[in-house]
Amino acid sequence: MPKIKLSEHTIEIIKDACKQFDNKESELINVLHSVQGKLGYLPAEVQEVIAKELKMSLAKIYGVVTFYSFFTMIPQGEHPISICMGTACYVRGAEQVLAELKRRLKIEVGQTTPDGKFSLSSLRCVGACGLAPVVTVGEKVFGRVSPQQVKEIIEEYSVEEESKSA
Repeated sequence: MPKIKLSEHTIEIIKDACKQFDNKESELINVLHSVQGKLGYLPAEVQEVIAKELKMSLAKIYGVVTFYSFFTMIPQGEHPISICMGTACYVRGAEQVLAELKRRLKIEVGQTTPDGKFSLSSLRCVGACGLAPVVTVGEKVFGRVSPQQVKEIIEEYSVEEESKSA
């Protein structure tokens, strides 16, 4: 993957997030959450700045970023879609919902649509087993999703975009 040159503004955003949590190693998760919220993702170059500011190893930061499914090193679409593939969701049809998402968006898991509007990922568990199968779009949770509902979910966010630009 090509190395990203961070702008001074971006570096300041990262440093400010670290300062917000007193540059404490124990606040790593909060720092990562804050930085990803502002930048959208956590590439290696961003992790390097965080490592320097928190005075900790890059390997430890990388380990945290790659362990937790919430964090991503890849730019996400404007509307990140995740589908739970945990046991409850899987046995209640998550695989068919995922297939329909891939078909409608014309992307695979881990990819973003060419227009940058949607990205697709799968998770092990979102902790809403009673609502299985579960799909999230950003922070919004959709429960008991069937393949037939996928079109409506995608259209909800496509219509939202059209009304903003009108």
